[in-house]
Amino acid sequence: MEQPFGLVVRFALKPGTGEAFDRLTSETVEQIRAHEPGTLLYAVHRVESDPDARLFYELYRDRAAFDDHEAQPHTRRFLAERGRYLIGFDVDKLSVIVSKGINEAEPPRDTRGQPSLS
Repeated sequence: MEQPFGLVVRFALKPGTGEAFDRLTSETVEQIRAHEPGTLLYAVHRVESDPDARLFYELYRDRAAFDDHEAQPHTRRFLAERGRYLIGFDVDKLSVIVSKGINEAEPPRDTRGQPSLS
């Protein structure tokens, strides 16, 4: 089984575009929740010391789940539209060494591909 794959992305926003960028991000995350069982965590943060910055932490079951995420229509829309809000961004790809909160074994899934609560 492949190891989890992650990203940290820091976005530098054009002044005054934070609310619009956050709306685009929220719409995208709704679709990630609904359609990406291989996305284990997708967290978007404001940076307290910089109101024009956003930090994304993304964790995928494996590299194939990340590739699936990149191919989704909602991700492609986000990638196409984000440029109007950005000064720039930095991406760091991550390989997990040790962690708390993610398991090597895939949790049981229901018929929709969501983690089973039983």
